[in-house]
Amino acid sequence: MHRILSSFALLAVMAGGCGSGPKMVKVSGRVLIDGKPVEHGFVQVAPDGYRAAMAPIGKDGRFTLSTSPDADGDGVAIGTHPAAVIALENLTPGSQRWHAPKKYNSITTSNLTVVIDGTTDDLVINLTWKDSGQKGPYVESSGGRE
Repeated sequence: MHRILSSFALLAVMAGGCGSGPKMVKVSGRVLIDGKPVEHGFVQVAPDGYRAAMAPIGKDGRFTLSTSPDADGDGVAIGTHPAAVIALENLTPGSQRWHAPKKYNSITTSNLTVVIDGTTDDLVINLTWKDSGQKGPYVESSGGRE
């Protein structure tokens, strides 16, 4: 019996050390634009070679990253990753309000990176309207900016 229990213990240790992906950590924080909370949209963090983590932004700018809607805050892979903030509020089928410049909408244009080195609840993503040609939230309709 002792030999069987020892074998199960060894298998459990081996299985725990043979994970097939990067180490995941729970991450939450805030999105700020010019020091004020962004209150609409989503955060995306895109590790190279692994699933992106996303999160809706709450009224106080807070978010908690997950790799899928069912993952319930499972976090994001450790590392330095590109990020995007899709700060968009749908108003009608043909119009939306942008709460941050569109350049932050994509990891290829945002110039945002986040460093994830462990579990945290105070990651801050800072955005700005400076040099965007806009001065604050604006409404865009199918016909252009309003």
